[in-house]
Parts: sequence; C-alpha cells; structure tokens
Amino acid sequence: MKRAILALAFAAVVPMAVAADWNDLLRNGLDGWTVLGDGHWRIRSDGVVTASFGIDRQQELQGTTGIDREAFVAWSTRQSWLYTEREFEEFDLHLEYWVNTPGNSGISIRDPSQAACGIAERPDFNCTPSKQGYEIQIDSEYSGKWSTGSIYGLARAPEGLDKVGEWNRLNIQSRADAIRVYINGVLAAEHAGDPERPLKGPIGLQLHDIHSFVMFRNIWILEY
Repeated sequence: MKRAILALAFAAVVPMAVAADWNDLLRNGLDGWTVLGDGHWRIRSDGVVTASFGIDRQQELQGTTGIDREAFVAWSTRQSWLYTEREFEEFDLHLEYWVNTPGNSGISIRDPSQAACGIAERPDFNCTPSKQGYEIQIDSEYSGKWSTGSIYGLARAPEGLDKVGEWNRLNIQSRADAIRVYINGVLAAEHAGDPERPLKGPIGLQLHDIHSFVMFRNIWILEY
C-alpha cells in the first residue's frame, strides 16, 4: 500500500520523509559513481553536484594553429558523464537539475556502454547513450530539436515545461513495458521502449560540451 501511495505522488514531489523506501544516490557523496571523460565533477557541502570542463579543456587549443572545423567540433563536443556503478531495472528516479542557458545535458538509463562513444576524443554520435540505451533530454535554449523531457530520438516533449535559469524537477519511471518522464510534475514524454535495447543498466548524468555547466541535487531512486 505504501508503495502504491508513493507511485501516485511520484509525478509531484518526492517526499524526503520516505528515505526508508527511497535510496539517496548521493548519500555517500560520489562514492558509487564513476567519472567518465575529462569533466570536473564535484559535490559541494550542500549536496549539490557540479560539472564543468574548466580551464583544462580550453588549454588543449593553446598554441594550436590551423585547426580545421572537424577537429574543433570534436574538441568542443566531447562529453563527460557521471555513471552509477550499480545497474537498475524497474525504478522511479527523482532528481533536480540546473543548467546554464544556452546549455545542454541529459540523463542516461539502461546504457551498457557507459557513454563510451560520447567521451571519445572524436565523439561518434551514432552510438551515444541515446542509441545504446535511453537519454532523457535536458535542453535550455540550446537547439530546440528535442525539448527538455524528451526521450531522445524516440518521443518528443512539449516545449515550456522547464523553467529557464532555475532549478527544475525531473522524474523518470522505468518499467519493462514503458518509460515515462515528468518535468516539474507534468508528463513530458512516454515510450514503450525499443525491444532491441536493454531492460537494465546504470544511470548517467551528462556534461554535454565545453560550453555547458550543470548542477544536480536530491537524486533519489525507488526500486521495484
């Protein structure tokens, strides 16, 4: 009964009082998480995870002459991800995020590759997490092709569910027969899932490119 009540309340706000049922994925800081790529992932004293590339990535181009467009795009779009060491199958996930504007990020689920193609020196966008598993899009006036809350490549979310320049709530329901995404308590997208893709995998947080800065907090999961 308690789980049924929690499921009904899921689309609104995850109550912090149910910690016995919901697992805080940041309870031990970044223990249990793995940084992939050369992004700077930190957790502050207030429990907020921050991610940026910082000066290191920018210094890569210092002294470089005659860089062509392809090399520049590869440099500027090489990603970094923060992945859970554990895998999850059927669950409800709650988190809050903030991203700069224009900025881009995303949440990966069921991705066995752990974003290997995205963190490569020359990213291959044919095999990034949205192709291997599923990526829930976070887009703050970045491109507009897939609005925040979209299941990238599979189900588009309506525009305007997120609040630009503010903290937003993102909830994901992962079930064997469906994936549903809520932004600030509103159903944004749902999809039955691709039968060729895994039903289980880690959870990943994305730092999309050299220009993006993103923060996450209150990352809670309820497994079924």
